[in-house]
Amino acid sequence: MASGAVRVVWSPEMLGYDFGPGHPMTSDRLDLTFRLAEQLGVLEGVSFIAPGVASDELLETVHEPAYVRAVREAAEHGTSDASRGLGTRDDPVFPHMHDAAARVVAGSVEAARAVWAGEASHAVNLSGGLHHAMPGAASGFCVYNDAAVAIRSMLDAGAERIAYVDIDAHHGDGVQAVFWDDPRVLTVSVHETGHVLFPGTGHARETGGPGGPGAAVNLALPSGTSDAGWLRAIDAVVPAAVREFAPQVLVTQHGCDSHVMDPLTHLRVSIDAQRLAASWLHDLAHEVSDGRWLALGGGGYAFIDVVPRAWTHVLGIAAHAPVDVAVAVPEPWRDVVRERYGRNGADRMGDGREPVLRPWSAGYDPADDVDRAIRATRLAAFPLLGLDPDLD
Repeated sequence: MASGAVRVVWSPEMLGYDFGPGHPMTSDRLDLTFRLAEQLGVLEGVSFIAPGVASDELLETVHEPAYVRAVREAAEHGTSDASRGLGTRDDPVFPHMHDAAARVVAGSVEAARAVWAGEASHAVNLSGGLHHAMPGAASGFCVYNDAAVAIRSMLDAGAERIAYVDIDAHHGDGVQAVFWDDPRVLTVSVHETGHVLFPGTGHARETGGPGGPGAAVNLALPSGTSDAGWLRAIDAVVPAAVREFAPQVLVTQHGCDSHVMDPLTHLRVSIDAQRLAASWLHDLAHEVSDGRWLALGGGGYAFIDVVPRAWTHVLGIAAHAPVDVAVAVPEPWRDVVRERYGRNGADRMGDGREPVLRPWSAGYDPADDVDRAIRATRLAAFPLLGLDPDLD
């Protein structure tokens, strides 16, 4: 049984992962989140991880040595390498980029090791969840893939089955690619369709390689999906797949760019639904993996109005100090927003919605776009997991 302690990755050095003015991946996302969480008291009693910089040896458990050298050289000299995704519009080179990205990896690995060793029941790294980075290239605001390195570290420590669930609006392509052919890792991604949104992958037919049939489960939702459809999709696929896989650890990615206010995506989900989904994943970890749960951040680019609230809810759930959506946002936090950005932030911790789940057992509607997406995923992936797509 894992300890009741909760580890949270946080130190001011984590703000170093920032691509510069005007880029969506601003470190203000983290700064505002931890200010809000502290003012709401959800960090009381947690233990903080202040990571150093991951070694090249650790990074190279997932990333190609030549790529790690390319990141170092780009950071030191300010040079671009488009063949490695460095110096692009999505991933511009910035000073100390290697150290900043490697620090995120170290945080996720230290958190993962604490969970696997039983030193903590839950651990959270909101700076992590950089799920697009590939073994040999940066992609989609992600330089190193902390989630994949953290999973690899637990496998190397003796874990035999790890489930990774990604509810970011973008497909978790990098993590899927690393473990595509590995039957020890189940990757489940619920995201906006790749026909519309970067990275263009994550279709239902992507179910794992020859060595790991069923290792990948992908649910691509139509643009415009809102709370009811999003929650129905998660409920219809994630619990059954994860339960059947029976992981020893659950790793989850909580990109909050599914929100209706996000400037880069086209889903219409509320804070209230995102909070509910995080609570489901927390409960699932207690059900299937003895509470061993590593929660990561990810996307989310409405950095004032959405990310701090969404991720404070993740922290509160992990710390067993959940924040009600009706709670007022503290005035000192709103003062910071007014002083920095010249406008008001949200005044409540929710969006005033009451998300209602219509479970898959209520019946399939072939005229509904969301139901058709769910059905496609269940038909493609469930038989490979030993599940009946019509019953489970």
